[in-house]
Amino acid sequence: MTKTETKSTVLLKHHLKSLRLPTMLAECEKVARRCAADNADHLAFLLQLVEQELIERERKAAERRQKAARFPTAKGTDEFDFSARPSVNKPLVLELLTGEYLDRRENILLVGPSGTGKTHLAMALGMAACAEGRRVRFFRVTELVTTILEAREERVLLRLRQQLGKLDLLVLDELGYVPASKAGAELLFDVIATAYERYSLIVTTNLPFENWTEVLGSERLTGAALDRLTHRCHILETTRESYRLQDAKRRKRTAG
Repeated sequence: MTKTETKSTVLLKHHLKSLRLPTMLAECEKVARRCAADNADHLAFLLQLVEQELIERERKAAERRQKAARFPTAKGTDEFDFSARPSVNKPLVLELLTGEYLDRRENILLVGPSGTGKTHLAMALGMAACAEGRRVRFFRVTELVTTILEAREERVLLRLRQQLGKLDLLVLDELGYVPASKAGAELLFDVIATAYERYSLIVTTNLPFENWTEVLGSERLTGAALDRLTHRCHILETTRESYRLQDAKRRKRTAG
């Protein structure tokens, strides 16, 4: 025990450690000094301490959910240049960030050419969902199809379906870049059909809807998938030059 620590302080720290309240343990003396200076009562002291513990727990829980989602990078809407993408409905994006669409089991389709910010927005919406306490998983479509085919081969497909069924949001990125095999297309449709009105999907694609047969193969499968995806759906379009093309042009001008 140090000279500045009373018996009560030592016991309080011991009890907070035993109760696994690390933030309260780390902050109790600092908050006590602040409350004493402000002439705050004991309940105000306790309230501030509990609030700090709760905020830190929520922050760590959001970090865990983001890690479990497996986003390729962490990107928020504050990094998205809406002025360069006037086609993107900014008010709708801001509304979707509240996460109310998840309660209604609605989907989001991000449609536009490669490099126009679709994945960025999808990740931003996914990260916002994690911050709101939602369970999220990010897959590139080719990655998901490979994962499902492997799960079927290893006879653990049911387990994978159960894992997906526990989600609040599944993000499917880059639908349309690589055509799926017949088996892969059918299994991808199964994911879309199973999610229907159970949890939300965010899908990014560079293909107009009429060209989705290039990925899913048959018109029947494509029509059924679009029926489910667009039944309760928000569509965001990204157009104009891609960020990557703009950046390449800037570098060329600078070099010149």
